[in-house]
Formats: sequence, structure tokens, C-alpha cells
Amino acid sequence: MNEIVERYLATWNETDSAARTAAVAELWTEDGTYTDPLATVEGHEGIAAVIAGAQGMFPGLLFTAGTVFEAHHDIARFTWHLGPEGGEPVAIGFDVVQLAEDGRIQRVLGFLDKVPS
Repeated sequence: MNEIVERYLATWNETDSAARTAAVAELWTEDGTYTDPLATVEGHEGIAAVIAGAQGMFPGLLFTAGTVFEAHHDIARFTWHLGPEGGEPVAIGFDVVQLAEDGRIQRVLGFLDKVPS
């Protein structure tokens, strides 16, 4: 599960559109979903668009792992930070990831703990 979370965060940091689309397709099931307070999407195209939108809102900032990580069965929960490399995060969130039987992400539920004003 650690590897999935690492790949998940790397996908959110991927700025090349083609590489990001390929990473989403490898990591999520075709009918995978992503839901947070700002978005609810399904499928590779929708997920890639949400990631691109976040990058457009926060250019140059990186998603990194936070301090909480816990996993059991096919579910993991973890915190993440968004900020400049080595700097104070401007956003902090908490995601829950559920895997499908094939080991790819089926569903992500995201929560925003700290957001810029």
C-alpha cells in the first residue's frame, strides 16, 4: 500500500499531461472515482482533469506525504501536504484510498484540513 500512495502522490505532481494521463490509467480502474469537497469525478479523464486543475491553481507546489499513514485490507488513509519544496504547506488534506481486486485504485475520498484563503 505504501507504493500505491507514493505513486498516487507522484501522479498529483506530474506536470506533463501525457505522462499524467498514463499514470492515472495505470493507477486507477477505468471506473475509478475521486471525491473531495471541490470535485466528484469518475474515470481516467475526469481524474486527470481534477489533477490538472489543482496544478493550475497551485503552480510549482508539490504534494508530499504527511505524518499519518494507516492501511488494512484494501484501504489506506493518509495525510498529505501541498506546498513549496521544503517549505510550509499551504494546504493539508486527508485521503482514503480503496483498492479494487486488481490492486488499482477504485475510489478516493478526500478531505481538506487546511486550505488557502
